[in-house]
Amino acid sequence: MVTPPFLKRGDTVAIVSTARKITKSELEPALELMTNWGLKVVLGHTIGAEDHQFAGDDTLRTQDFQAMLDNPNITAIWCARGGYGTVRMLDRLNFSVFKKKPKWIIGYSDITVLHSHIHNFGIETLHAQMPLEIEKKTGETQQSIFRVLFGNDHSINYVTSDNKNRTGEATASLVGGNLSVLYSLCGSPSALNTEGKILFIEDLDEYLYHIDRMLQNLMRNGMLTNLAGLIVGGMTQMQDNTIPFGKTAYEIVMDVVREYDYPVCFDFPAGHLKDNRALILGREVQLIVGEKGITLKF
Repeated sequence: MVTPPFLKRGDTVAIVSTARKITKSELEPALELMTNWGLKVVLGHTIGAEDHQFAGDDTLRTQDFQAMLDNPNITAIWCARGGYGTVRMLDRLNFSVFKKKPKWIIGYSDITVLHSHIHNFGIETLHAQMPLEIEKKTGETQQSIFRVLFGNDHSINYVTSDNKNRTGEATASLVGGNLSVLYSLCGSPSALNTEGKILFIEDLDEYLYHIDRMLQNLMRNGMLTNLAGLIVGGMTQMQDNTIPFGKTAYEIVMDVVREYDYPVCFDFPAGHLKDNRALILGREVQLIVGEKGITLKF
């Protein structure tokens, strides 16, 4: 895998929205953070643009992202927010310049579309908090982005209060992102090949039976069969029907991977959580799942 060049003070980061609309005022805390890091920021034409729920129509969002991909003075593209819409512009993009001179693509949730698509080019990307509401996240959320972008050592350690994880160790490439988006990409050129890799999944505001349906689909596509490991991040604000589905998100996941023997960990600090640590997708990592503690080394 190719690692994009690390940033240094004075470099320029572009902020664009590939999905839902956003105002400049909502970005002020992120702009202040970038200034504190010694970085310059260029705002795309999608910031402040509006087309119903989108940050401008598909053409504007495509052109905005394309311009930042091709601009040699831009060292990273930080997607302003998620929601929905990135997939609508994906096939309009030309990645030829980007493949020759990669740069960091940063975001999560709906940005899983870009992470998955770019992974198939053999280029690393950064699954991390958006500019939107970054001031409401933990300091470690912010610092983990800084560490990765500036080429510092990065690892994630946390302690669990129960023993629901499946212990073990694995060293492999890290892939994944938002479960709903990964599910939606199945059968497309942007779908992931998870063979021999460590898969990360997270999701927000989904019905429990939707979680089951999506995981059943991933299983039937062979995406859970030969994993090196499975990391489950935030399964946040899960919903249920009047007649309960009967299982928690944790139980649904364990059901579909029960016959396999790779390590599985839950409650990983990444996803739609206050503590949303940065993950270098495409990077070979070491996952250690113990009875009480989990370590992910990049």
